[in-house]
Amino acid sequence: MAPPSFAMRVLISTHSRDVVGGAETYVKSVLPMLAARGHQVALMHEIEARPGGRLIDEGAALDARISVEAATGAARALEEARAFRPDLVYQQGVAGLALEAALLELAPAILFAHGYHGTCISGGKRHAFPRYRACSRTLGAGCLLYYPLRRCGGLSLRTMMQHYAAQTARREMLPRYRAVAVASEHMARELSRHGASTRVVRYPPAWAPQTSRPEPRAQRGVVLLAGRLTREKGVRQLARAVEQAAAALGRQLVLRVAGAGPEEAWLRARVPGRWSRIQLLGWLAPAELQAQMREADVLAMPSVWPEPFGLSGIEAGGVGLPAVAYPVGGIPEWLEAGVGGELVEGAPASVGALAAALVKVLQGPERWQALREGAWRSAHRFSAQAHLEALEPLLQSAIAGRS
Repeated sequence: MAPPSFAMRVLISTHSRDVVGGAETYVKSVLPMLAARGHQVALMHEIEARPGGRLIDEGAALDARISVEAATGAARALEEARAFRPDLVYQQGVAGLALEAALLELAPAILFAHGYHGTCISGGKRHAFPRYRACSRTLGAGCLLYYPLRRCGGLSLRTMMQHYAAQTARREMLPRYRAVAVASEHMARELSRHGASTRVVRYPPAWAPQTSRPEPRAQRGVVLLAGRLTREKGVRQLARAVEQAAAALGRQLVLRVAGAGPEEAWLRARVPGRWSRIQLLGWLAPAELQAQMREADVLAMPSVWPEPFGLSGIEAGGVGLPAVAYPVGGIPEWLEAGVGGELVEGAPASVGALAAALVKVLQGPERWQALREGAWRSAHRFSAQAHLEALEPLLQSAIAGRS
């Protein structure tokens, strides 16, 4: 990759210093990338990490680190940010509306929309009643009717109104960004119809694909689920589908769960089935998760909400692990049915259809090996270098006022 046309002073703003989700995982990866390219990088985060948490700036060569919490307020933190003299603010999703507005005044700004920023009251972009399905509405007053009727979030009307006011304010700020970066065409369409000038910048995987194609091996009967354990992630659908798939295959399957969240209690209380059992691994470090991906036979991504992208599927493909997922959000943009795994056919959130997709992947060793190789080849489309080649010109053009 050619050297950058000029060095930038970039302030990256985010909510948590702790790695708690996809946005923080991305920040942890992009900080050293930009520093290695010769740019001066400062990090602003609203809250400090929990004891024992994994830091987003661990090992990063920062020119400044600004903590809103440690500075006892946004005003003092903004003074520190001004002292850094940023050419650009690269916003990753701060919680404070006043802080977001102030950062837009500080310097030209680009937002990376990791989720449904300014487009949905709950941020989930899905209905849960009478069944789970993606929502295609544009955020507006009509959402206040749909929210309780379609179970878009909780049942508190006060909370609904607070979230509506916040998301409306975020929507109004979208056109003020020089550009809004998104990881998928799906997200580009969503943010564009809410007034944003969008650019697709694919996520960089945590590790590069292995250099050689996956060697043939016997299946181990392991289905892997990785991520935060919430209802939207389809945890319950998957646990039931694994039992059905194992029965259809006539052999035992193990569901290994790498992650934590509210649905963990449901999984612990679930009585082991005749054909399947569950192993809870908790949150894993990247090297540990990669090792689990090498051990598993299929990665299950049963999200029933429209995933903005689904990076874990790319990372799994890099070690030759095919994926099974509902065709929601940005997932169909990287998971091609019959090539690197299977997309679930039939009704949204269907347990039977998810089980059938698992069977389709696991029922024959020759086809399973072909899917392993297909997932590995597909993963080569994504890399840290490809990410930088898309991101760096976007940041530079924003500074020059051309985004």
